[in-house]
Amino acid sequence: MILRKYMSLFGVGSAKIDLVLPKTSFKQGELLRGYFFLEGGIIEQKLRRVECDLVMIDKNGKEEKLIDSTTVLKSDIIRADERNKLSFTYRIPQGVPCSQEGVRYLFKTKLTFDQGVESVDEDYISIV
Repeated sequence: MILRKYMSLFGVGSAKIDLVLPKTSFKQGELLRGYFFLEGGIIEQKLRRVECDLVMIDKNGKEEKLIDSTTVLKSDIIRADERNKLSFTYRIPQGVPCSQEGVRYLFKTKLTFDQGVESVDEDYISIV
């Protein structure tokens, strides 16, 4: 049990998160409904929060600009091997430039624990 705890502190066998979206192309101002799929690791872990950032990446892929950020869940316990869905509703901001050659958008989702390495998920989208 102690070995499992230390492994999860370094990210091995830690809980994971995946943002599941109904599609990958959205309009400015569109309301999207998806969910976060949470999957427990090899031990029970205390979650601090789930953060989801909408980020714009430049054509070189070197510069990121934070468009919007939201904290979805503040505190919870995820048990070993547990599987949960957490609803996610988000409105694409009005006035965000449309995706074009060399400009991409992504949702960066981060699952933060009381102890251990953060779990990160990235989902690319287009804004038309």
